[in-house]
Amino acid sequence: MWVIGISKLYCGAVEASDPLRYGRDSSRLPSHLLQFSKDKKPVVVWNTTKRCNLKCVHCYAFAEGEGPRQGELSTDEGKSLLDDLAAFGVPVILFSGGEPLLREDLPELIDYAVKKGMRAVISTNGTLITEEKARIFSQFSLSYIGVSLDGIGMVNDSFRGVQGAYEKAIAGIRNAKKAGIKVGLRFTINTRNFQEIPKVFDLIEKEEIERVCFYHLVYAGRGSKLIEEDLSHEETRKVVDYILERTKASFDRGRPLEVLTVDNHADGPYIYQRLLKEDPDRAQEVYELLMMNEGNASGIGIGCIDEAGNVHADQFWRSYSFGNVKERPFSEIWMDTTDPLMAKLKHKKDYVKGRCAPCRWLSVCGGNFRVRAEAKTGDLWAEDPQCYLTEAEIL
Repeated sequence: MWVIGISKLYCGAVEASDPLRYGRDSSRLPSHLLQFSKDKKPVVVWNTTKRCNLKCVHCYAFAEGEGPRQGELSTDEGKSLLDDLAAFGVPVILFSGGEPLLREDLPELIDYAVKKGMRAVISTNGTLITEEKARIFSQFSLSYIGVSLDGIGMVNDSFRGVQGAYEKAIAGIRNAKKAGIKVGLRFTINTRNFQEIPKVFDLIEKEEIERVCFYHLVYAGRGSKLIEEDLSHEETRKVVDYILERTKASFDRGRPLEVLTVDNHADGPYIYQRLLKEDPDRAQEVYELLMMNEGNASGIGIGCIDEAGNVHADQFWRSYSFGNVKERPFSEIWMDTTDPLMAKLKHKKDYVKGRCAPCRWLSVCGGNFRVRAEAKTGDLWAEDPQCYLTEAEIL
């Protein structure tokens, strides 16, 4: 889909036979194997609100302000949306924002989604997770809470635009864990904070956090202003190497931490080629898993609905909407290939240009991230500028 499981691939937490046991059917697969489904029913990010108590410099949704709800789907409209998503076979609904905890009806919506058979996840800045809210969430079979942190202390706060955000987020993490909810971190990599990654791993060990997702920077929303603050290809390789090595060290100590990288599918072939030198047998398993994963899934295995009900190919691609769920069901919009862009996204490997077109990893990468290509070049089918593989590695 859109993630590369470092633990699954590099550390051997998943074998190629694991998803095959479930027929690779998304309705039957455990959550940790969903990316290997063959039907690619979309994981849906619902940006439930544009309101936020922080002012993050890299927010893709331009979220800010805690004022009254404007233009958001109502509770009833949200439940109708969840009805459709469940009937369509959506396996996971990710409640995001802005800051989703600013919606008073969030527990009600989570409960409704879970009772409809979907796994519910929250993406939050963590600062509003009080003991009481954590207790309430724990009653509704919430699968996971992902808390965004982009460094330790003031480094995080400089990204969040609010002093004290780090300490409040740590308190929120502790409250959620105390309530028995699985918690993970979400970290967006760029030149301002990549030196913080060792400290983030230390924090994970200290707080006994179970999961971490390292996001490659996407040039969207306010994050488009950071386009010149992305890592160089060489810096990216070093960061990925460090993440691999730190994850492996955790496994070797008997603590199998769940580590993922997100939004750069060059990571898959990079891991495979590293394993070819270190463990050829495992490399073959990884290649089979990457072929099942199929790389970037914007418009296929990942979708987004914004606060107003507009449907997007992924949560970063706000410049184009395929329709609105107030007018047509998501399931209908998602499968309507009379929209030229949707039709092409279903077969994006036929349209990518530049280095992507002849790349031998196209089937396992899917052409990487179209939003970055469009932001950098103006052409959404151009090569992703953050593919850090060398010419020798791709041809």
